[in-house]
Amino acid sequence: MPTSSCCREAAGCSADRSVLLRRLAQRAYGRQRSRRPPLEGLEPISRSFGFDRGRPIDRFYIEEFLARHAADIRGSVLEVAEPTYTRRFGTTVTRSDVLHAAAGNPEATIVGDLVSGDGIPTRAFDCVVLTQTLPFIYEPRRALEGVLRSLRPRGVLLATVPGISQISREDRRAWGDYWRFTTDSMRTMLGEVFGADNIEVEAHGNVFVAAAFLYGLATEDLSERELRTRDEDFDFLVCARAVVAG
Repeated sequence: MPTSSCCREAAGCSADRSVLLRRLAQRAYGRQRSRRPPLEGLEPISRSFGFDRGRPIDRFYIEEFLARHAADIRGSVLEVAEPTYTRRFGTTVTRSDVLHAAAGNPEATIVGDLVSGDGIPTRAFDCVVLTQTLPFIYEPRRALEGVLRSLRPRGVLLATVPGISQISREDRRAWGDYWRFTTDSMRTMLGEVFGADNIEVEAHGNVFVAAAFLYGLATEDLSERELRTRDEDFDFLVCARAVVAG
């Protein structure tokens, strides 16, 4: 069927809009890059993980991981320190508990120790959300065993750990800052606790993401390509899903 002049004009307008949007995106990216300080010198740009510039880079991967597994955040859910991700990503949550290792956290519903099991009910939860917690536990494998005890059959652990990170001063004062992880260490520990067939481990990042995070840049300082390019030599952030056999 011949194309009418109106259709041709519409097609032309559509093409013009595409070009305009692409130019606007390029200008926005140019402004983004112009506000990004160079990664050089002996002092970081931010010592607060980029919070003072926007969203910390590790949160980009943590939140995407939890969003992909939102269906697991259901039923009775346990999260450490605060229920932020249970509220944001939970689907059919019937009960939300918050674990803290010491008294004094007003949001905590359970004061307990994953390593010893003190204070933590067994077979009580359908999901445990454990983000950026294992570095501050001297015996991470025993903590994972504690998570296993707390989960019901077919319950799910959603965990994230840093592979490359600066020291967390606040956590170091409170608990100690002991570990950074690789896909190998997480796969081995989780496999020993949950069974190798019941785990999924993935990593994110590249040399620029790692350097940008160490210098204190935020997600907003990086392009989509920079964030999503994966280099297997840099396990910047490791995400894991483990299911209790049952």
